[in-house]
Amino acid sequence: MATLLNPYLNFPSGAKDALEFYRSVFGGELTTTTFGEGGMAQDPADQDKLMHGQLVTDAGLVLMASDAPSGMELSTGSSHSISLSGEDDAELRGYWDGLSDGATIGEPLTTAPWGDTFGMLTDKFGVPWMVNITATQG
Repeated sequence: MATLLNPYLNFPSGAKDALEFYRSVFGGELTTTTFGEGGMAQDPADQDKLMHGQLVTDAGLVLMASDAPSGMELSTGSSHSISLSGEDDAELRGYWDGLSDGATIGEPLTTAPWGDTFGMLTDKFGVPWMVNITATQG
């Protein structure tokens, strides 16, 4: 098996809702385990929190997420973004449109100075995304 590099998102709570939203955008199969199901709920408040969730799409995208258990410090906001890029205009615009639901648009999806179509947004779960559609040579 090849080595993989996947985004792993951490939320104070609501990771399952976020992954359900991402499944509505990207499609694919979602698997989840709560702290209770995993036998890891040391605080009763964590019983239904998501210990691990993984979305795997038919296109080969993998996105993982979890909720922070009680007592675990989680700093929100960062210098990280998730980038989607490629040549399939329809696919990437579809992702952009889906992620835009409830999002804050930082840079509309438009032709960038380097010739590609590019946009940035922060989705309704606070996750920053960049989409870059490679310009066709012609």
